[in-house]
Amino acid sequence: MSYIPHTDVERQQMLAAIGVTTIEDLFEAVPSRYRFPKLNLPTAMSELEVAQEMQALADANEHAADFALFRGAGAYHHYIPAAVNHILLRGEFYTAYTPYQPEMSQGTLQAIYEYQSMLCALTGMDAANASHYDGATSLAEAVTVALEVGRRKRTKIVLHPAIYPDYRAVARTYHQGNGIEFVGDTGKTPEKTTADDLIKLIDDNTAMVAVQYPNFFGAIEDFNKLVEATHNAGALITFVVNPMALALFKAPGQMGADMVVGEGQPLGIPLSYGGPYLGFFAVREEYVRKIAGRIVGESLDKDGKRAFVMTLRPREQDIRRDKASSNICTNQGLMALAACVYLSLMGRNGLRKVAEINYHRAHYAAKQINKVKGYKVTTTKPFFNEFTVKTTQPVSEINAALIERGIIGGIDLELHYPKLKDHMLIAVTEMNSKDEIDALVEAFKDIAEA
Repeated sequence: MSYIPHTDVERQQMLAAIGVTTIEDLFEAVPSRYRFPKLNLPTAMSELEVAQEMQALADANEHAADFALFRGAGAYHHYIPAAVNHILLRGEFYTAYTPYQPEMSQGTLQAIYEYQSMLCALTGMDAANASHYDGATSLAEAVTVALEVGRRKRTKIVLHPAIYPDYRAVARTYHQGNGIEFVGDTGKTPEKTTADDLIKLIDDNTAMVAVQYPNFFGAIEDFNKLVEATHNAGALITFVVNPMALALFKAPGQMGADMVVGEGQPLGIPLSYGGPYLGFFAVREEYVRKIAGRIVGESLDKDGKRAFVMTLRPREQDIRRDKASSNICTNQGLMALAACVYLSLMGRNGLRKVAEINYHRAHYAAKQINKVKGYKVTTTKPFFNEFTVKTTQPVSEINAALIERGIIGGIDLELHYPKLKDHMLIAVTEMNSKDEIDALVEAFKDIAEA
């Protein structure tokens, strides 16, 4: 339907039909002191002038490609093949919402099905949905599933302190006021918390234990004993993962994970000033009826041809209405498609090659930075593409000096962990060349000497 604005005459006719004379009369029930004041809008502009104004605002944004970017902590600067965006912009996909009519939506349904299949292969799990709003939402939904599965109304959730701070905050917000107890992520500093520390917190009231792999600091931990202890207590264990790392390291499903969640942004989705992103969610088959989000299955039509349909619909939140355990009844379809196209283009070998480049360049950077006086790489465990650097100066001052050199430095860890004052989290991806890494090291030297 084309957009046709109403004329003044038409507005007056509509107001008369409902028995009022002005638009303001519609808000009489709202006390005047609570009404929004009259907007002080500028004079009208032409389409050309509006376009120029919007372009000027857009040009004020900084672009990742204009800097040597060494910041991660959940959102990473990866190369995105041109084909990803080209396919996303096709009209068949770009305007697609929820494929309620499978006979008319086979392309969308197949894309979701292929995305789910590749996600299962990557995580080592049985089933996956498409999808949640972001990684933090996925973790919060994992808590929901664990509470529903809990056979004796269990109310304790054990969180590893090295899970993304924002993820833990969202999980708490989701379940505030529900009598849920979150433990494990306060007290000891995260780098000194071990799996044994979490095992001590597990009891008969524990519904779920959550860990991150690699963790917030990029480190790889051994969770085998923790997984065993969690299952022995009748609880579920959830892995929060960086999907790029799974191309190189053992899949959580092979380590006994019950649920695997995380942020799909590394898989073909740009940084985009914080979103939209993609929360992925994979589970063991026995819990598939408990999860929110869309699930697409493969079947045969009446002619015996391959066909795709949304399956297990009765578990959907919009169907369950007042009995729903989640408010998620949609999916980040376009972002899931981006991940699907990216994974298809990269393939098993391509994805592993990218992960290997991330790994080796990060280790090269860590080795060179550790040689600089005034900087010490404090990571003691195996790590993927992120590591912690202790500095002798405030991180905010270092980052300000780096910006002047065209470099975006790492995250100031004191913002999330007050005990980690003067600690920086550095991320390295395939987008960081050896020359950029060397430039970062030289910048650190200059700043320390200054």
